Amino acid sequence: MSRAKLIKELQRIKEEFQVINMKCIPEDNKHFLETKKYQCILKNGNIVAREKLLKGGNDGSAVIILPLTVDKKTVIIVEPRVFTKDGIGIELPAGYIEKGESPEESALRELREETGYVPKRLIPLISFYQDQGISSAYNHAFLALDCERKFEQDLDHDEYIKYLECSFNDLKWLVSNGFINDANGIITIEQAKKVLKR
Repeated sequence: MSRAKLIKELQRIKEEFQVINMKCIPEDNKHFLETKKYQCILKNGNIVAREKLLKGGNDGSAVIILPLTVDKKTVIIVEPRVFTKDGIGIELPAGYIEKGESPEESALRELREETGYVPKRLIPLISFYQDQGISSAYNHAFLALDCERKFEQDLDHDEYIKYLECSFNDLKWLVSNGFINDANGIITIEQAKKVLKR
């Protein structure tokens, strides 16, 4: 199939699956994680039942930041991730986009809160859905250049985050050896590698 035919077929399927009516089915018991049930009627007449995951009442859109310091070190964080096999996550700084924030504003805020670092330049890398089957959360990955530590950490009362610097080669090694194993971080690192090669 040619690329033109592929695109045409994808557009046809998109049109067929277009939602023309969506109804929220209310639930009780509000928590940080909640699901809402929907009945969606597609333009082709089919009805699909879906559940949508919300985080703190929002869609859970987030930012992931790969910081590079003025001396070309990366900054990684370590925090409790109680549902993983090791109980911790070795990750890049990240966090949820707050109401009224742009992804760029959120990236700067999260980097400052989690590490105290401030970049001179912020480069958008890629945006992607984290789980489009159950969520409208849209993640935004950034490369933060010429970062300097100017502040102390400013963590939430239930946040426990340590941060450290390492070389970019060490960062790649952490990924290839399974120490960094969250999809958001791996996607961000791969996209940053492409930009840094230029």
